Amino acid sequence: MKAAIITFPGSNCDRDLATAFEREGFEVARVWHKDTALPEGTDVVGVPGGFSYGDYLRCGAIAARSPIVAAMTAHVTRGGYMIGICNGFQILTETGLLPGALMRNAGLKFVCRTVGLRVQTSDSVFTSALDKGQVIQVPLAHHEGNYVIDDDGLSRLKAEDRIAFTYTENPNGSVADIAGILSDNRRVLGMMPHPERAADPALGPAEGRAVFGGILQAVVSA
Repeated sequence: MKAAIITFPGSNCDRDLATAFEREGFEVARVWHKDTALPEGTDVVGVPGGFSYGDYLRCGAIAARSPIVAAMTAHVTRGGYMIGICNGFQILTETGLLPGALMRNAGLKFVCRTVGLRVQTSDSVFTSALDKGQVIQVPLAHHEGNYVIDDDGLSRLKAEDRIAFTYTENPNGSVADIAGILSDNRRVLGMMPHPERAADPALGPAEGRAVFGGILQAVVSA
């Protein structure tokens, strides 16, 4: 099982994300944003949090035009898995791999705390180790985590069961309390909270570990 973690200038959660995958048994490769190909045999791509390119223009806007993005898109097109967390989620909306956009928090303040996430679907590899309706505790840390999408897009997410997580108490103003969504082929997850920061029992509750465990089981089964 192979995971590729993308690093952009300003990424600061790439090592944490690599460790979370390694803990589940993945062989992890680190990929620089100027690379043009993923390592051969990559099963899942991780797009980490941080402040790519200092969040200039818009969060994720410059990173979405990096050379590696073409390989990331091809990976998803041929059926590969991908998870984008925090800034990674922002990057994936900028690439068009996920719909909607992430705006400044409604309170215009940086939010950093542990939040409750309610699992809205277990019909994805990322949530298959969790029960629909289950609430898990996961840290978040962002200034632009306010997820927005037009009414038609929101209706489609709901109708296609593509809302992965919602906040039990909305910290940023996201429409419909959305904390994470799935792509139309259900192989890409974008979420603002950080499951990789809740994946080591030595550091506290490790409920985020189930996200990576679900990916592992999908890869093993395949």
